[in-house]
Amino acid sequence: MIELYSANTPNGLKVPIALEELDVEYRLIKVNLSQGEQKRPSFLALNPNGRIPVLVDLDGPGAQPLNLAESGAILLYLAQKHGALLPQDPVEYQRAMEYLFLQVASVGPMFGQAGWFLRSAPEPVPLAIERYRNESLRLTALLDERLAEVPWLAGSSYSIADIMHFSWLRIADYAGVDLNQFPHVRAWIDRISARPAVQRALARLQN
Repeated sequence: MIELYSANTPNGLKVPIALEELDVEYRLIKVNLSQGEQKRPSFLALNPNGRIPVLVDLDGPGAQPLNLAESGAILLYLAQKHGALLPQDPVEYQRAMEYLFLQVASVGPMFGQAGWFLRSAPEPVPLAIERYRNESLRLTALLDERLAEVPWLAGSSYSIADIMHFSWLRIADYAGVDLNQFPHVRAWIDRISARPAVQRALARLQN
């Protein structure tokens, strides 16, 4: 059995999508971020970094419970454990890893910072807004070029790389990115949004 501590945020959406795609039973435990539940001792005992998502696999390696944080690490763990959402082709597998880490290192942080400075900063900081929004635009253009050539980020196979990026790109306007400028990314978002597993994950987080 899997317990998932998460919330309706871009990072919080990734793991429910993967679990729904893998058809794995899980218990969703919603964390109220606005009330600071992620900073309470009970949550910090699961993830000292105080961030969602956190996965608790009661049947982890060696049949022992495993607590795991960081969405990229969780998705890679689930894909490897269940033998799905990773390409069989060795080159596409490496492309999936490449784009997985691009999201972790670049897309997530840049979109998050751009959105915060645009929408949540106590006062405008034009230099920060310009820096992070421009980098978000550059990264979206990079993905658009890739998706002009292949249907999925790894190539011919839908994978955890797509799930990782989707959760941020679907709300690209948060970072000041107009997807009308990036038709291949927009079409890719539409393809993922139409997947039943994605729709189920969104419904569970929103209810």
